[in-house]
Amino acid sequence: MPTLFDPLSLRSITLPNRIAVSPMCEYSSEDGFANDWHLVHLGSRAVGGAGLVMTEATAVEARGRISPRDLGIWKDAHVEFLARIVRFVEAQGAVSGVQLAHAGRKGSTAVPWEGGAGVHPARGGWEPIAPSAIPFSERTILPRAMSHEDIDEVIRAFAAATRRSVAAGFRIIELHFAHGYLVHEFLSPLSNHREDAYGGSFENRIRLALEIAHAVRAEWPARLPLLARISCTDWVEGGWTVEESVELCRRLRAEGVDLVDCSSGGLVPYAHIEPVPGYQLPFARRIRTEAAVRTAAVGLITSPAQAESVVRDGDADLVMLARAMLRDPYWPLGAAEELGRLEARRVPVQYLRAF
Repeated sequence: MPTLFDPLSLRSITLPNRIAVSPMCEYSSEDGFANDWHLVHLGSRAVGGAGLVMTEATAVEARGRISPRDLGIWKDAHVEFLARIVRFVEAQGAVSGVQLAHAGRKGSTAVPWEGGAGVHPARGGWEPIAPSAIPFSERTILPRAMSHEDIDEVIRAFAAATRRSVAAGFRIIELHFAHGYLVHEFLSPLSNHREDAYGGSFENRIRLALEIAHAVRAEWPARLPLLARISCTDWVEGGWTVEESVELCRRLRAEGVDLVDCSSGGLVPYAHIEPVPGYQLPFARRIRTEAAVRTAAVGLITSPAQAESVVRDGDADLVMLARAMLRDPYWPLGAAEELGRLEARRVPVQYLRAF
């Protein structure tokens, strides 16, 4: 079996190891633009030895942001600074990826450190859109149920964002279909009460996810990998299930998705989740086995030995680290030492005297 510091090939791209920086919102943009914070934040993790460095959720249209401070890729002017980040990340030997996202009904909220409540249009927010006019919580803005024209606009926005991702030089795209954002809202019967071709049956509820994947794959070069992040379960009776996730992943694989990033939850605020180390690993293993698609594991993976076992035991092909990377941008360098893989460390020449 492979180990944490073995390379991983996806189409024409080879990650130098199986450690990825998970997409983590920084809420530090103005009008969607990346800036020096994003350069240093993402660049330092590339210096620290991660094989794949992902941007945070990057909005494909302005109303697709979670907050007014979210990163965006909905206009051509966003490309220039993103390209600067890509150049630096790639120069450190990492692969640069972008997560394309639409917040849906969880949009137009304040940044977390200001409470995260809904921001009304009069205060700089906007009217969110969703499959049905059901708010995420009593603290968020009531969304407008999407028309078919809205759905077509969103699909076109994902396709246009893909073209901008190519222009910026990204080599991996991840589609954000998880955590209660727009596409997940269509997947789950808890948030999708539509009675048209996009609601009701499983086939209808997955329609938007497949249409977005198809549109993005058509714009994304065939040589480059396409990933998707899903919430494998809502953790609520009557919601989206693991069994449905397995079948969705089979369909996504047929649309050209190369790896599924297996998370969970986020759809409703009342879900009962008991997070323990590795609590989402069974989802990644099951989808890897039953849907015959590569997977990434994420969620309370903190130690090198734990991450190594994820790959070695066949739970997943890639390990996504979030909070562990916030605490220590150089986590991969320490992990290589702890696991006895010094030959696999990518220590910048500027730092060699410290090692």
